[in-house]
Amino acid sequence: MDVLDAPSKTGQPLRVLLVEDDDGDAFLVAEMLEDLAEHVVLHRVETLARALTMPVQVDCVLLDLQLPDAIGLTAVRELTQHSPGTAVVVLTGQRDEAVGIAAVAAGAQDYLVKDQVDGRLLVKALRYAWARKRAEEAERQLLQQRLLSDGNRRLERGLLPVPLLTDPAMKLVARYRPGRGESVLGGDFYDAVEMPDRTLHVVIGDVSGHGPDEAALGVAVRIAWRSLVVAGLPTSEILRTIEIVLHHERINHSFVTLCAITVAADRRSLRMRLAGHPPPLLIEGASGRLLPMDHLGVPLGLLPDATWESVDVPLRPGWSLLLYTDGVFEGKVKGRTDRLGHENMARLLLEDLRRHPDWRARPGDVLDRLIAAVVDLNQGPLDDDVALALLSHHDPR
Repeated sequence: MDVLDAPSKTGQPLRVLLVEDDDGDAFLVAEMLEDLAEHVVLHRVETLARALTMPVQVDCVLLDLQLPDAIGLTAVRELTQHSPGTAVVVLTGQRDEAVGIAAVAAGAQDYLVKDQVDGRLLVKALRYAWARKRAEEAERQLLQQRLLSDGNRRLERGLLPVPLLTDPAMKLVARYRPGRGESVLGGDFYDAVEMPDRTLHVVIGDVSGHGPDEAALGVAVRIAWRSLVVAGLPTSEILRTIEIVLHHERINHSFVTLCAITVAADRRSLRMRLAGHPPPLLIEGASGRLLPMDHLGVPLGLLPDATWESVDVPLRPGWSLLLYTDGVFEGKVKGRTDRLGHENMARLLLEDLRRHPDWRARPGDVLDRLIAAVVDLNQGPLDDDVALALLSHHDPR
C-alpha cells in the first residue's frame, strides 16, 4: 500500500481504504458515506494482507480489529510499520474504552464504535485523523532535521576547527561545501596549528567515500593530527601514527589523502608532504603555480610501511597558498566530456585574482567565487565535497 508524499489538497475527496471482512458492516459504511461521495473516495479489502499489498494510494485507513489474518492490535501495528505516513482509524463493534486507548497507543489516530457513528461523524473523524497524522509527520520531520543539524554542527566543529594561529602576519580563510547539494558533511577536513617557536603546520585531507561514517573518520584523523603536532612530533612520525589510527578506526577499508605543510618561522620557506593528495597552489604577486608532485606518496591506509618524502619550497614575501580537496576540480565542464582537473582549476582561480587585484582585502570572496565558477561549469551541484583553505602572509614592509 503506497502513500502519497503530499496530502490531499483542501476540497479534494479524502481517499479512504476500508479493511473489513464482514460484508454487512462494509455495506453499512458504504451507506453512511453514500451521500458524502464528494468528500470521500472509498476502497475496500477484506484482509490485512491485501491492505499491505494493494497499490491504491490513500490518505486514511478505516480498520476493523477482527480480520481473518489479524486479530486485535496486530493489524494496527503492521499497518503503521508498513506505511508510517498513513492515518489509521479503528472501527470496531467493541465498546471497551481500554481497547480504544490501546489502539491509539499502538499507532492509530482515532477509535470509533460501529453503532455510534453516522456518515458526517465518520467523515469528520477521518479528516481529523488525517490532519493529526500530517501534524505528527511534520513534527517528526522537524525533530529529525534538528537532530541532523545538531549532528552536522558537531561534525563541523570536528572537521572545520578554529585554527590555532597567533601570528598577525598570517591569515587563514576556509570554505566547505557538501557534495550533491546535501546538508550532510563528508570526510573533508583541514586544520592549522602555530607552535611556540612560530613554526606553522597546516593540513588538508579527504576521506574516501561520503557520509556520516566518513565524516566521523575525518574528525578522528584531524584530531589525531592536531594532537600529534601539539605534542611536537615530526611530520613523518605524525603521518605514520595517523596510519595506525586509521587502521583501527576506519570503516570498509577507507583511505585518506592528505597534504601536510610546515611553514618556517621566518615565513620564507615551507616543507610539503603529499599522501595521495593534489598539491597546493602557491600565489606570489600576480602569478601562481602548483607545487611539484615529484614526491607524491600513497594515501594513508593503503600500505602499512609507506613513507612520504618532503619537498622544500622557498617563499617570497606576501605569498598565499591555496589548499583544496579534489571535489573542487572533479566536476565536469559544460560542453565537454572531461573533468575540470586541478591545472584548469588553478588557471580559473588565477584569472579571477587578475580580475580582482584587491582580492587580499576580502580573501573569502576568492573562495566563494571559485566554488560558484566550478558549480556553474558543472551545470549543477558538485558530486563530491569541497574544502578550501587559503593561507596568506602579509608582508609589513
